[in-house]
Amino acid sequence: MIIKATNLVKRYGDLLALDHLSLEVAEGEIFGLLGPNGSGKTTAINCILSLLKYDKGDIEIFGKPMAPEAYDIKRNIGVIMQNVAVFEELTVYENIDYFCGLYIPDKTERKKLVEEAIDFVGLQDYKAFYPKKLSGGLLRRLNIACGIAHKPKLIILDEPTVAVDPQSRNKILEGIERLNRQGATVIYTSHYMEEVEQICTRIVIMDKGKIIAAGTKEELKAMITLGEKITVETFSIRPEDLIELRRLPNISSADYNENLLVIKSDKGKNNLETVLDFLRKHEISFGKIYSELPTLNDVFLEITGKELRD
Repeated sequence: MIIKATNLVKRYGDLLALDHLSLEVAEGEIFGLLGPNGSGKTTAINCILSLLKYDKGDIEIFGKPMAPEAYDIKRNIGVIMQNVAVFEELTVYENIDYFCGLYIPDKTERKKLVEEAIDFVGLQDYKAFYPKKLSGGLLRRLNIACGIAHKPKLIILDEPTVAVDPQSRNKILEGIERLNRQGATVIYTSHYMEEVEQICTRIVIMDKGKIIAAGTKEELKAMITLGEKITVETFSIRPEDLIELRRLPNISSADYNENLLVIKSDKGKNNLETVLDFLRKHEISFGKIYSELPTLNDVFLEITGKELRD
């Protein structure tokens, strides 16, 4: 087990930020950590890294007890936080070399690692640029390069794709998967559910300092009642039709807004066929109709009752 946190308790005065939290991250995982703001994600990460004192509990990383002075453990961890943390007075190359130098004193080895990190994030053409000359996406890539140049075994990424262009986002996600294939274990937090669905092998949802759900994306989706969402383009639905629709078997809700009829169904077979039969029987004309299986966002909403951005 790469990380084993047991019974963590952290209080800020009367606020219980971590409520007897236990968490395990296995070697080789891309581990998604989700939760609304204030759920305890950042507090948990800071406690795991011994950046924050906690009131109770135990933390092991790489099978050893974690402590503020455990530098042998820390040199195998890379941390990329949401806020870009680089030196404005240093170039791209100099920034990566500086952060790599905190772990790798040998200049020859460090030069090789810095060049590999630059290639990895696609900053070959920007080595002599200063951070203020970089776009938001390139800055994020620089931030990641600074955190992974020393080839850590455990990488923690907190919102690495916030406010970046689609090209940089894809580059970052591909890079995370490549790091994982090369042997790194990754903890990943994000507000973008589609990213978590795309790359995470296991996901934990936190709220109020506790884990309220954990599993693969398939296991999480199996926990909720929502079966599918059916969307129908129509101009002719009446209020009485909506009332009758809501009474159909397995239909949990039916709402009509701006010529779109959105029907949510519980798990079960032939829900789309039931809706189509209803539309034909009531002579309701329609255009496009499509069905969607539950997403990770649906899971999050049903389990927490909150938008992830709350």
